[in-house]
Amino acid sequence: MQIDILKPIVELVPLFRNIEDKEKFLVVVSALKLRLVSLARASEIMNMTKTGFLELLEALDIDYSYLSENDIEVEKSWPDDSRF
Repeated sequence: MQIDILKPIVELVPLFRNIEDKEKFLVVVSALKLRLVSLARASEIMNMTKTGFLELLEALDIDYSYLSENDIEVEKSWPDDSRF
């Protein structure tokens, strides 16, 4: 795979000053979305607090949930407590 083909995409990342930090951010977000790293580890790699990293993800409209797909399905099957 040619990495050079990705350089224009990496350069478009609106955050961080240097290309290495931009690349690191893209890899960390990908790993987080694939659940290869935890939020704590992702924020640590980016030298940010968990809250700050979550706020950054939110500002960029990057969906992240602590819940797994299975957790979401379990919660959907719970009875609606709002009627009580």
